Amino acid sequence: MVKPHILLSFVLCYLLVEVKSFTASRWSKGHATFYGGSDASGTMGGACGYGDLYSAGYGTRTAALSTALFNNGAACGQCYKIVCDRKADPRWCKKGSVTITATNFCPPSYGGGAWCNPPLQHFDMAQPAWEKIGIYQAGIVPVLFQRVPCKRHGGVRFTINGRDYFELVSIKNIAGAGSIRSVRVKGSRTGWTSMSSNWGANWQSNSYLNGQAISFMITTTDGVTRTFRNIIPANWRFGQTFSSRVQF
Repeated sequence: MVKPHILLSFVLCYLLVEVKSFTASRWSKGHATFYGGSDASGTMGGACGYGDLYSAGYGTRTAALSTALFNNGAACGQCYKIVCDRKADPRWCKKGSVTITATNFCPPSYGGGAWCNPPLQHFDMAQPAWEKIGIYQAGIVPVLFQRVPCKRHGGVRFTINGRDYFELVSIKNIAGAGSIRSVRVKGSRTGWTSMSSNWGANWQSNSYLNGQAISFMITTTDGVTRTFRNIIPANWRFGQTFSSRVQF
């Protein structure tokens, strides 16, 4: 018979392992501009391939990242807490903070006002998010930012893309680290195989999985792994999105 205090110690250790999560980074300096309109226009996933950002779970608290932050798409899905740097520019700053998700790429522009050029750390934010920290007339404000754990509503979402056979899956609404290190896929008649990063949050497989239920094993960039078994039913169609009950 297991003694009660030993059992309690085991349960506590298990819980401590389970609640381990991504931790916030140190604060850094950068700048932020905005795009779209106050009516939340411009909410498409762009270079991350999320499509409509409302259906992806991100809404308007989003931003396009400069080259220095985007990391060739590896930053897609990551979350950043941003405050306006009142010491640097008190005239145009609001108090408070906003947490955004990286959903797009702000490309370099070698003309005037090239804020997204390397090595600048810059956020081109959806206007509703930007106006949480800055006064509209400023157009651009200095900011302090840190990468933080992502909080999401609902489970991880999978959108099947392709044409003739299963080829791409867009994976979104990931909590914790927010970004993905690796993905494995399994059909109901196959074993596990590795997927490759195609672009943004899109992952590619050369396996023929038509007519099969599909499972995924995802490891986020902080090393946490979750398995999504038979998340996609065998009668799936291209363009469909499936949401899990599992989250990071």
